[in-house]
Amino acid sequence: MTLKERLKMLGELYFVFAKIGTFTFGGGLAMMPMMQRELIEKRKWITEEDLIDYYAVGQSTPGIVAVNVSTFVGFKQAGILGGIISTIGMITPSLVIIMILASLINSISEYPYVQKALRGINVAVAALMTWVIINFARKTIKNLENAIFMLLGFGLVFFLKIPSFWIILSALLIGVILTFAVRQSEKNQQKHLGNGGEQ
Repeated sequence: MTLKERLKMLGELYFVFAKIGTFTFGGGLAMMPMMQRELIEKRKWITEEDLIDYYAVGQSTPGIVAVNVSTFVGFKQAGILGGIISTIGMITPSLVIIMILASLINSISEYPYVQKALRGINVAVAALMTWVIINFARKTIKNLENAIFMLLGFGLVFFLKIPSFWIILSALLIGVILTFAVRQSEKNQQKHLGNGGEQ
């Protein structure tokens, strides 16, 4: 990649994530539809599987999920500097908007129109997150085992009020253990077949 191409990529990363940060409300999962359109459909920087993986890792690491995802995508496209530029692009709109709102919120929060607008935004974000959850489920629940883990996680959070952090950490550990067990079983099976072939 030439210097000109690299600078162009860095600029595009900044403006794409600034756009996502500006025109989405709710953060995290609420940004998923726009990320899918901008990163997968328009620019083909990543695949849907990549985005799901980034969200999963972003949920289990410190920080804001959307910011973590922007860092992952930027790093994939342009290395460490790309990750930094993408992160700055994602947080710039929020910083500007928060500073403006901080100076106005006390004087406008009591207006009925403002309250209605906020309620409308909440409904729209809830609808977007519902669509994202359904889309996530279609792509990640591939067998009965996945469905059982999903329902178990939901039950622990919703009914027993266990913090989601512990659910995510437990799922991470279970995934590592199961993957290790499956690979060890495959190695043993191959070794057994190899020994049988020698005999």
